[in-house]
Amino acid sequence: MTTLPRVKSPLTPTGLSSLFFSFTRSQDDQQPGSRVKSAIEIHPSFDFDAGINTSAAWTEHLDSDGQGPNSLSDDEPEDAFEDEIDGRAARVLYKFEGKPEFRELSVAGGEQVEIIREQVGDGWSLAKNESGEIGLLPQSYYTFTVDFISSPEESSHARISTRTQRQGLSTTSLTPRASPTRSPITLAPAGPIIVQTTGERMMAAFPSFRQSLLGGKNLNRFSSFVTSGAEAYVLRGEGATGEADATFPPSTHNLEYSEDEDEDDERDGSDTDGTGKVRFSEADRHFVDAGPSWKSKVPPFRVLVHSPSKRTSTLSGAYTIYSVTSLFHLPQSDLDPDSPPQSPARITVHRRFSHFVVLHTALTRRLPGIALPPLPEKQYAGRFNDDFVEARRGDLERYLEKVVRHPVARYAEVLTFFLGCESETEWKRQLPRHLALPPAGPIFFANVFHPAYNLDADEAVEVVDKFETHTMAVGAGVQDMRSIFGQIRQARVEMSKAEHLLSYSLLSLITSKRLAPASSPEYDDDAYESDRDSEIEDKRQDGKKKGLLNEEGAWCWREGCEDCLKLTKALQKTAETLQSVGDLYDDHARRTQLATHEALKGVAHPSQLYAPVVDTHRNALSRFTEATRNDGTDEEVAARCETVLNTTMAEMETYHTQKVEDFSSLAKEHLDGEIAFYEQARSSMSPPSPHCSQ
Repeated sequence: MTTLPRVKSPLTPTGLSSLFFSFTRSQDDQQPGSRVKSAIEIHPSFDFDAGINTSAAWTEHLDSDGQGPNSLSDDEPEDAFEDEIDGRAARVLYKFEGKPEFRELSVAGGEQVEIIREQVGDGWSLAKNESGEIGLLPQSYYTFTVDFISSPEESSHARISTRTQRQGLSTTSLTPRASPTRSPITLAPAGPIIVQTTGERMMAAFPSFRQSLLGGKNLNRFSSFVTSGAEAYVLRGEGATGEADATFPPSTHNLEYSEDEDEDDERDGSDTDGTGKVRFSEADRHFVDAGPSWKSKVPPFRVLVHSPSKRTSTLSGAYTIYSVTSLFHLPQSDLDPDSPPQSPARITVHRRFSHFVVLHTALTRRLPGIALPPLPEKQYAGRFNDDFVEARRGDLERYLEKVVRHPVARYAEVLTFFLGCESETEWKRQLPRHLALPPAGPIFFANVFHPAYNLDADEAVEVVDKFETHTMAVGAGVQDMRSIFGQIRQARVEMSKAEHLLSYSLLSLITSKRLAPASSPEYDDDAYESDRDSEIEDKRQDGKKKGLLNEEGAWCWREGCEDCLKLTKALQKTAETLQSVGDLYDDHARRTQLATHEALKGVAHPSQLYAPVVDTHRNALSRFTEATRNDGTDEEVAARCETVLNTTMAEMETYHTQKVEDFSSLAKEHLDGEIAFYEQARSSMSPPSPHCSQ
């Protein structure tokens, strides 16, 4: 049974109205199996009983303080009151263990519950069990049975009609002011007092159920907006970061440069300060330029994964290790135009697949706001097969290339450690430290700095829709291209086989050694073959005597024919050339075109890769709209939403830049490969002799 997303909220969420507490408190006083007390039996010390819907309850409350009821919510709209809808009886289908910290209800299979509010968002309902407890219950865990029975006719005078309530409503209160004056009320002995359903009233009392019950949090706790820490940062700002206070002072997240920046950032060594809080370095600060786009602190460099080899360990057994070489080129501004080109600086380390897993895990935890490429899947069977090792080598190289091309991930501390630690002893000593670092969460967004007024809200709404549509179209188009390109590669392999068969058939012709019958029926002449088959085969058995070849091996029945001898040698050369052309087709399909085909994997599925970015962007836009709605602008929340939006739009710009580079490189490499292939084929097919050139 799948579980629904949890509602991450405290036991007593801030902003919950007194109406909800009054209702739940009154329900707690009702023990299971006891009858519901009337309003006259209730002690007058209660302000009013929101769980009893009788005129006596309203009248007693009005007389107790001598004035009209106060408003339950200052933000309540005038038309917030809706028709009163009684709760519906339901039966629980499956056992559900709710978590109190998420305000969830624990029920057993077959238990009777009352559904107060069927739709509260993301597949949850507000329900009450037989003991009077109220909480959230997944909609798929219960089914409705019958509606609650309404009050009998003899006690119908104890209820206030919905129309009468609406006529007596105040513009600032949910409680009716037109309740009748207090007078003795005689209730029928057998007539039960109907329990009021406060779910609809509670929902109408608050413009946002999320703001009141959940403290502003999403019901879907698995949303990337939640898991990345963006929600916590938007709601609580610097207070949500915890550890960040030990490193950075509060800031407005506007770009400011200081001359003392380098002095403050020289914090090598321990990862904790004197208070035991995690310390963050300059690599944890990220800057967004106008655009918005990420500001890169490190110039681009290349990474190669090569020379896989099998090794054996007494602890882990056999494994494959890869050489990882980083190539650093000097910037063009630092090069002397008169000096010869310098070779790039190289750093080579040796890593196994589990080390790549550590790198990916650490990057995902420390950089939750960016789109990281997926790591190649782990495989247990056939790990040392040559084809698999080569395929994994290519996948790991493309993974690292994608990571180092990202302007933020490029200077991540764990990536620098992964690519630069050459000492195995130092690697083992530093690795636990990187594994022990906690997820950055809201700290990542708290350490993003951007120019003021760096984006337009209307543009941000339009951009995310276009971006999502574009990435989905790119993903579908790339999948089609990969399928067609696979067919092209297969056609080249078949062409290689055809060239080889043509070569063999030519050799068969000039040597009088018959090949297998042709497989294509359009080239077969069954009648002719059946009549001549035995006769030709007999002559082939003794070709030289029957005139198929002369004594010199020339393809002629005449002895000493120089022309046929030259022709035979030329045709032999032609057959060898066709063999070479067939080899070129096969090599081109299995090596050059394979590299292009594999490179298409790097640009496939962009919509899935950037789906978390789109989700975070849309949720941040929603919070930004709520924070700037009407006159109640929350400047701090709006500013934090702008920081998150700068992050997501910088990620979209990164995809745009990489897409241009990727497809330009793919087109160029494919055309260069085709040109080189045809040039090789042309050079190998030069005329072998004057007989072929005539």
